[in-house]
This record gives sequence, C-alpha cells and structure tokens, in this order.
Amino acid sequence: MHTVVRGAGALGLAVLLLATATGCQGDHPSAAEPAPSSPATGPSGGGTLAGQQPLDWHGCPPPSAAQGGSGTAPAGDWQCATLKVPLDHAKPDAGTIDLALIRSPAKDEPHRIGSLLFNFGGPGASGVATLPALAGSYASLNSRYDLVSFDPRGVGDSAGVRCLDDAATDADAAVDDTPGDPAAVKALDESNARFTAACERNSGRVLPYVDTESAARDIDLLRQALGDQKLSYFGISYGTQLGGVYAHLFPEQVGRMVLDSVVDPTKDPQQSALGQAQGFQLALEDFMKACAAQAAAACPTGAGGADGTAKVSELLRKAEQSPLPTADGRKLTGSLAVTGIAGALYSQETWPALATGLTEAMEQGSGDTLLKLADSLRGRDAQGHYSNLGAANRAIGCADARQRYSDQDVQQQLPNFRAASPVFGEFTAWGLTGCTGWPVAGKTDHPEVAAPGAAPILVVGTTGDPATPVEGARAMAQQLGAGVGVTVTLQGEGHGGYNTGNPCLKQAVDGYLLDGRAPADGTVCS
Repeated sequence: MHTVVRGAGALGLAVLLLATATGCQGDHPSAAEPAPSSPATGPSGGGTLAGQQPLDWHGCPPPSAAQGGSGTAPAGDWQCATLKVPLDHAKPDAGTIDLALIRSPAKDEPHRIGSLLFNFGGPGASGVATLPALAGSYASLNSRYDLVSFDPRGVGDSAGVRCLDDAATDADAAVDDTPGDPAAVKALDESNARFTAACERNSGRVLPYVDTESAARDIDLLRQALGDQKLSYFGISYGTQLGGVYAHLFPEQVGRMVLDSVVDPTKDPQQSALGQAQGFQLALEDFMKACAAQAAAACPTGAGGADGTAKVSELLRKAEQSPLPTADGRKLTGSLAVTGIAGALYSQETWPALATGLTEAMEQGSGDTLLKLADSLRGRDAQGHYSNLGAANRAIGCADARQRYSDQDVQQQLPNFRAASPVFGEFTAWGLTGCTGWPVAGKTDHPEVAAPGAAPILVVGTTGDPATPVEGARAMAQQLGAGVGVTVTLQGEGHGGYNTGNPCLKQAVDGYLLDGRAPADGTVCS
C-alpha cells in the first residue's frame, strides 16, 4: 500500500524508470511450462468472449506533452480504443465508464503470442501516455506481443478523478508538508480539506469505485475483449499490487506475469511510508557517495555521509523559511525541494540533475532545477498544466486503504520517521494524513494477493530501489504462494529493474515472457 503524499502523489510512482547496471550471477534460467494460450482472436482484437463488446482499434498518434505524454515518443503504429466497464462491478447494470486503451501490434505476426498488458504504477500513471514513451525498452517483447496499456479507472481519460484546478494546485504547493507548529499543522489540515472537498465536488460519482480490486476486475474484462485466454501482464511499482490482486481474484486466468519494483503487500500505509523513508534515505546516501567519489570538492554534499545529510536538511529548512526564487516566478519551498530530490533518486540517470539542483540551491540561491524535478514527479508540465496524477493517486490510495491517520497519530510516530530518514522522514509521515476526512471508506488493511494454483509469476526487486525496497519483492513472492512467486533480484540502483537494460535481468524476463522459461527462483543479477 502506498503512502498518499500531498501533491506529489505516492513516492512509489513508477514514472522514472531508467537506471544502469550490468552483469549476471547465480542460476541459469530453467524450463517452466508456458503459461499463456494462443489468443482466441487474431491481431485485430475484434473478437469477443463472454459477451464483451468488440474493440474498435484505430490509428492514433502517441499523446503529446499537452496530453500528458512525453512529447518525444516516436510515432510508431499506435492504435487506440475504448472499453466499457461497469462503474460498480457489484451492480453491472447501474452504469458504465470508458477505459482508454492503446497498443502497438506485434511485429512478428506469424509468431504472435497474444497481448502483453502493462501498468506503470502510481497509482495514477496513465498507461496511454506512458507506453509510447517507454516502448523502446520493450522492443524485444513487441516482436511477438501486442504491447497494450490503459488508463485505469480514475486515471487520465478513464473517468479521471478531477480535484483542484491548476492555479489552486500551484497555490497548494506553498503549504508546508512538514509542519513544525500548531499553526502550520492547521494550515496543512485545511489544505487537505480543500483538496478532498474539490475531489468530492468534481468527481464524487466515481470516488467509491476507483479501488484496486475494481481495476483488477476491469483487467479481466479487458483480457476477454482482447481475445486472450490467459492474461500476460507486466506491472511496475503500484502495477505489482494491481497484478497481485488480479492473481488473487483470477488465479486460473494468470498466464505469464512479471511484477517489477514490488509493493510489499503485507504492510499497512504507515509501515509502507516508513519503508519508503528508509529507502529514499539510502538512495540519497548512495548518490552522495557516488558524487563524492567523482569530485568531492565540487560535490554539493561534500564527502556525503552524516555531513552531507546535514547539508541537505539545512537546505530544506532554509527553503521552507525563505523559499528560493526560480526563473518562472514560482518559489521553491522546502516541501517542493524534497519532492524534487526524491524524484531525482528514482534513477541514476537523473543523479547529475540532482547534483546540479543542489549546487544551484546551496551555492546560488536558485531553485530552478529542483523545481523542475518536483514538477516532473507531481505531473506538472512546462505550461503549468497538471495531469490528474496526484488526484488519482490520492483517490485510489484512499479507496484502497482502510486506515485513517490523525495529526496526533503522525506526531507520535515522528521520532521513528526522523530516525529512518532525517531528510524524508517527516515528509512521508505527514503524507499519511492525506486520507483523513476522505468521503469514501477504504476497503482493506492490505491487499490480498494469495494466488494458489496460479501459473508461476516472476517477481523482480532491485537492491537500491528507493520507492519500493527490495524486501517487498520477497514478501510478494511469499504471499503469492509456494510454487507461484519466482524471485529475481537486481543488484543496482533505481526504480524499475527491467528498464535499466541490465542484460542478465533482460534475459531472465524475456526468456520467461517469450519462451515460457522461468529463471530459477532466487536468481541474482548484478
């Protein structure tokens, strides 16, 4: 379960999926029985199962930056469609919503396996926008699979949750997310209340139905509409939770499933938030160590370690007291600064930008780069328009989690969070109040993922993952059940193991998805 962090969404967002690592050690892949069957319909996907409507695929360009896309995705041969699903699966005749879909047809049609469905996490990340931007990483899979993704219910163009407008969201960013006195706590509570009221006012009809179980049931309807007898699925970050819940609900329909950068299904929101604080602190320390090794004299955090952490903490304190100016006229607050730092820690490829941002802030008094990093994580484009990433993240998280945390609950836990991370601890702790006063009750204490009888599921964890620590992969594999969860561990940095391009991990995942050869449980790649 993810922490609901104000504005930025959960720190477990799978938006930045790039990192570097090479090499492989451990067991070689061993044969496993192929899981998916051949699809029941041809590449057009026009056939139906169980009364599902046909999908009317039509050519479409990848989403532009203004539409929430990267703006740099290659044109390709993208096709779009919509699927009608019940708003309330318990009352299928009480109205429907449309799910937005996108796909790239398999390039080697004579050897096509079927559809491979992606969810890129969040919760709140748009699959329609993200798949074209990252499709190059999955070119080997696109040879024999239609690559398919979707905006889950409540996200993007699938009855997307709408809360504050752009101007109000910018204004909300000025509120201190780590309040240090009663007045600041009151301001944070009032900000949360404004956000909640706006969500209920603008999206009250869908708020009760954006939970993960409902999204998993949507996936099974989509599987049928695609004409696949079994679901082939690639879930990243929150997408692992969604995949695990699907496997629990429909174990006999699981084909070949990969869960990468895994949400720990055994933890409640408070435990998850504490784990994220620890994970981001460790990632920051790894960044500082690497920075110092390259040029300690030029590194903004010096030699790193406790002194480096103290430098970053002091920057955040000063920025909260006197926000830093930026070129576009907005101010970099301490809360936005910590959001930008967290965003850069998702990938080693953004560590240079983090070094630049910290240098600008510490030595030049400028918040430009850290603000851009924060904007990226918060779903804000250069024109000042926000995607519904933050709104969907909170709505889905609050619909899932039964727990509600008061200011007093957080204050009692602050010592533990500060001990876990002097930089990120308070930020993640106060994020727990995001669901307080939410108009919809949460459904579970933690996601149910036990899937006895399911085909083997590949569970991938990365040792330096800040957002979903590697322990989550081990817990997921255990909860899926004996003979179901197969773990592969990448020794490296960042969030999203497969997209690092690590040859060992790519061989393990591709061999499993393309040929049905699951690697040996416990394989380690480095």
